Amino acid sequence: MEYFINCNTSGLTPYTTPLDKNKAEHLYRRLGFSASVQTINAAINQSATDVVNTLMNEAANSAPIPMPTWANWNNSNYPDNDEARNNLVNSQREEFSLAYTNALLDNNLADRMSFFWSNHFVTELDVYNCNGFLYHYVNCLQRNALGNFKTFVSEIGLTSAMLYYLDGVYNNGNNPNENYGRELYELFTLGEGNNYTEQDIIETARALSGYVERGELGCETVTFDPEKHDAGSKTILGQTGNWGYDDVIDILFEQRPNEIAGFICKKLYEFFVHPDSQDEAGNAETIIQGMADTFIASQFEIAPVLSELFKSEHFFDDDAIGVIIKSPYDMYFNLIKETNFSYDNTVLNSTISACTLLSQELFDPFDVAGWQRNRSWINTNFMIGRWLTSEMFVQNFWESNKEQFRTFGIDATGPNGATTNDPDEVARAIIDKITPKGLLTEIPDYSAAFDVFREPYESDMVYQNGSWSMMLPNADSQVYLLLLHLVRQPEFQLK
Repeated sequence: MEYFINCNTSGLTPYTTPLDKNKAEHLYRRLGFSASVQTINAAINQSATDVVNTLMNEAANSAPIPMPTWANWNNSNYPDNDEARNNLVNSQREEFSLAYTNALLDNNLADRMSFFWSNHFVTELDVYNCNGFLYHYVNCLQRNALGNFKTFVSEIGLTSAMLYYLDGVYNNGNNPNENYGRELYELFTLGEGNNYTEQDIIETARALSGYVERGELGCETVTFDPEKHDAGSKTILGQTGNWGYDDVIDILFEQRPNEIAGFICKKLYEFFVHPDSQDEAGNAETIIQGMADTFIASQFEIAPVLSELFKSEHFFDDDAIGVIIKSPYDMYFNLIKETNFSYDNTVLNSTISACTLLSQELFDPFDVAGWQRNRSWINTNFMIGRWLTSEMFVQNFWESNKEQFRTFGIDATGPNGATTNDPDEVARAIIDKITPKGLLTEIPDYSAAFDVFREPYESDMVYQNGSWSMMLPNADSQVYLLLLHLVRQPEFQLK
């Protein structure tokens, strides 16, 4: 589909044109899970630099989820009765899932990034199966999401969740386990086959050994046992010595900075700008190299790379807008944020369940490579599910509060939203709010959407003095029916 070809030829030079509605919406869709009409209106006519600085500062000052009472529990803290234990474990997981889901909705870039890193430094809760491990893993993601990448790599590898997930807890000096050493290079820092050898993996596994003390009770924090560490000489990436865990991280970043920077910046580019970084028509490789240069120059600080990218002409180029397929979380959260419809924990639990149905299970990516994103979200297995669940959410919002549909229609239209007598103007405003580039063709797509919006008042002939407005009794149902129509459109799947 030619719509997804990356033809973006703009550079990393700052974007200096004041933000219009389309560009402001693009910024919030990518740096968070979109935003309300009011938030977008506040950003219009501001500079990209100012808005990005605000979002970056908010992210830097965003606090992680407070530590729950059970964060450091082990199995001895749970009831002996299996049913009671399982009920308590599940209750804690629901509590924490809701806390993190609220953070995703509220924290814009901070938890957009923690969510991104959860799909990079992947673990699976159903493998390590300890709620305390989950909390400390997510806390590590949140604390380091925009911090120093070297520090991040070092800390995440010593979380009990990661040590269990990638078999670090079985990496004894006399019997090394290579699993984490392999993924450290292949998935977390360098990329598959990118300037390391099988022997490097073997030697790295030896250096990482010793973090094997698991306790006797279950779900106890993993600690280091020097007796289980291989104290012999190792050669890693050309460097020979009696290396341990910290040495591995130091050697990796000293000897392979270009490979690390290129690999990570490519992932950031594909996540935030365009899924196609191997373009022929544009200059994605040049942009990624510029990001990598900044990454290295800043000693692997994440924030300067993102700040430069988000303020750039390349990020705001028309060819960067509406070219990424929404993940399930994007799809539902964008709908919530863009309409500003009210929600509670019941709605959020429903979004978590719906995302799981569509193969984006919170805290449980598909495998160590993570959710594959983009086109995989709209295959034949998931497309009908995306339609039906989106319709379900619209219907539930309608049943809980019909008046909020009228409010959304008025807000989306602008200053004359309540008084305009042109239903097509309101319909187009709603379409343009819900889709990143509107509908792709004027005929028949817009006319079909306009017909859907007009139908309730035309069939019932509900007019006042021969004119129409959003304040008439059926106007709320017009917005409702239009949203039901839009969530099935191809353009709704894009951000």
